[in-house]
Amino acid sequence: MKMILKTAPFGAREFGRVNWLGLWTLYKKEIGRFMRVWLQTVLAPIVSNVLFMTVFMLAFAEQRAAGDPEAFTRFLIPGLIMLGILGNASANSSSSIMTSKVNGSIIDVLMPPLSHTELAVAYIGGAITRGILVAIVTTFALSFFALIMPVHVWAIAYFSLSAAASMGMVGLLTGIWAEKFDQLAVVNQFVILPLSFLSGTFYSVSSLPDALYKISLVNPLFYFIDGLRYGFLGQADSNIMVGVIYTLLLNLVLFIVCLKVLKSGWRLKA
Repeated sequence: MKMILKTAPFGAREFGRVNWLGLWTLYKKEIGRFMRVWLQTVLAPIVSNVLFMTVFMLAFAEQRAAGDPEAFTRFLIPGLIMLGILGNASANSSSSIMTSKVNGSIIDVLMPPLSHTELAVAYIGGAITRGILVAIVTTFALSFFALIMPVHVWAIAYFSLSAAASMGMVGLLTGIWAEKFDQLAVVNQFVILPLSFLSGTFYSVSSLPDALYKISLVNPLFYFIDGLRYGFLGQADSNIMVGVIYTLLLNLVLFIVCLKVLKSGWRLKA
């Protein structure tokens, strides 16, 4: 009786529908990468936010003394927390992809049996982790200026994770598109940073003229900041459910684009 040995065809995956080991390994690599330089990736953003808070408190000292001295401080804290999430989530995935491309080590990521979906989830997961870690430590550091307690925990959780995922995907696409580090700086300085500062981080958009207010409602980063502020303070400059739907659709579109780009191998495969 002949024994028939069934072998998988060349190139077939033998990990089931999801390669959990490979996914977890790449995710751990992403975490280890930014934790090795935690002074730059975690501590530096916190120092920047503390300096922002100090400058604004000194600049508006007279206005603060006239009313509730901590009202403006409590208003600023959610915006600064979100600023840390946006910048660090984007920087994590973009720098990781770019560094791998420049060093020629991107092939080490593309060769293992990882699908384009698993690659996307690992990189985005790493970006989310860094963004949320910075947010947690920033919240602790800024609590010395004023203590704010969560009002809507679901809003804090959703908008924090949603913002980190969104910027992680933007960073992923930026890292794939860029061919040198200068191009990463261009996207950050001329796209992400202006949109962050013009989205109500340091002011309420309800105080803007009607035309500028309507323009702000198109800026997706405004909904992340407004949503987080709603979670901490219970007040928002827009309809909070509009923000949930808008950001949810944005993340869905970005995720589909990331999958298509990774699947095509554009600017990743020689």
